Amino acid sequence: MGSSPSGRGVVAEREAAGSSAGVGGGRQSGVGGAGPAGVEEAMTARPPGRAAETASTPHAGLLDVRPSEPTEGAPGALLVIISGPSGVGKDTIIAALRARHPDPDYHYVVTCTTRAPRPGEVPGVSYHFLSPGEFDALRAAGGLLEANEVHGNWYGTPRAEVAQALAAGRDVILKIDVQGAQVVKERVPDALLIFVVPPSLEELFQRLRSRATESVDELEIRQRNAALELARKDDYDYVVVNETGQVDRTAAMIDAIIRIEKRKHPTRRIRV
Repeated sequence: MGSSPSGRGVVAEREAAGSSAGVGGGRQSGVGGAGPAGVEEAMTARPPGRAAETASTPHAGLLDVRPSEPTEGAPGALLVIISGPSGVGKDTIIAALRARHPDPDYHYVVTCTTRAPRPGEVPGVSYHFLSPGEFDALRAAGGLLEANEVHGNWYGTPRAEVAQALAAGRDVILKIDVQGAQVVKERVPDALLIFVVPPSLEELFQRLRSRATESVDELEIRQRNAALELARKDDYDYVVVNETGQVDRTAAMIDAIIRIEKRKHPTRRIRV
């Protein structure tokens, strides 16, 4: 992978502060509504074809799942999937989005996982840390919108949390891996997929090494998988480059994409 992760044209736009003008073409043309004046947004679009609430216990009520029929969200509420290879900065981007939106517009879904917590991670906030048995029971009960094994651990999206937030009219933000993103898209065709890429594959590998959270074997697996995952970028609606040290700019780009999609589909109801 070279300095430009996408083979498609890069779109760069600037919006003056307070501008409410829409952008024609939506996903085909690019993005507008960046927010503060002077914020340059660079992303690629597919060619034609409120902070998460913390339970009183790490996963209070999460395992109490009853089978239910699919439900519809409020008109205009979006299901947004932020995905990308390991080390691209998804957690940092989510933190920047939280800082930009202290109001309850966005709901950040807490993913379930069977992996052990890393230093600094908080159960029920960073992830719902479940035992393999708990995870299997939740999946068997239909409590997960998607579930996939990634790097030897299982990850899944709690379906009830997504449905409740959409019904309340909030835009739901999912941070999930490439495999999970495709499963959600198959089950929820109107979901909005945003793929975050590094400026280069070499830069991504350096980020993985510098965070020092994996063993040598785990690091090798993540590096190998990252190259394969980056090849899936054309499956997404938008591709956003997360330049090193520019996470706030990346968050602004994602904000702009969400605003464009909301303007395009003000009455659409997401069914999960």
